[in-house]
Amino acid sequence: MEDFNSWRDLLNPEFYIKMGGFWLILFIVFAETGLFVGFFLPGDSLLFVSGIYAVEIIKETFGSTGSDFLDTTILASCVALAAIVGNEIGYYFGVKAGPALYKKQDTMLFKKKYLYQAHDFFEKHGALAIIMARFLPVVRTFTPIVAGIVKMDKKEFLRDNIIGAVLWSFILIFAGHYLDKLFQEQFGINLKEKLEVIIIIIVLVTTLPVIIKFVFGKKEDHSKYENKDLD
Repeated sequence: MEDFNSWRDLLNPEFYIKMGGFWLILFIVFAETGLFVGFFLPGDSLLFVSGIYAVEIIKETFGSTGSDFLDTTILASCVALAAIVGNEIGYYFGVKAGPALYKKQDTMLFKKKYLYQAHDFFEKHGALAIIMARFLPVVRTFTPIVAGIVKMDKKEFLRDNIIGAVLWSFILIFAGHYLDKLFQEQFGINLKEKLEVIIIIIVLVTTLPVIIKFVFGKKEDHSKYENKDLD
């Protein structure tokens, strides 16, 4: 088991893979939307790096199938399922208790501005936001709550939730697995030895749209949400 050495480990997806393997990966994916506390944990980079270790992860958990493709498919399918369940819980939380969040004070784990950003994102992109949000850190944590608050149709939400979760998990996990193989076979480069660079690139690519929106986006009047009856 991997030992915890510093707070930097919390941002390193390889740490979680070595510390808890398959089950911890699923828990983190679920927690990001199901428990609303995982937005500060690695999401996209965790899936990509999990793809690199896919065969080892499945072998240690269930025993290898003998096929890289099947092992990677099993991992991606289970991650997609965890993501779907997490989003569904987020949606029903939004239906039942979401409006009260607009009056909740900020805490270390909850920032109301993230809820506003998710609301603006949902208002702009509609149902497509459920799929798109999967690829945006922070936004994906709060978008299902907003969908519940605005009473999005349950069947439509489930459909978009499944599409988004499957695309997110399969694209990132398969990209990690097969890019690692490609770089080793064609260039003799082991991506496991370049994880810090890979993580930085993924974080920049996935967070850049959020940063641009935050820095250059037009300031929104969020008081309209606080005063609006969302029940």
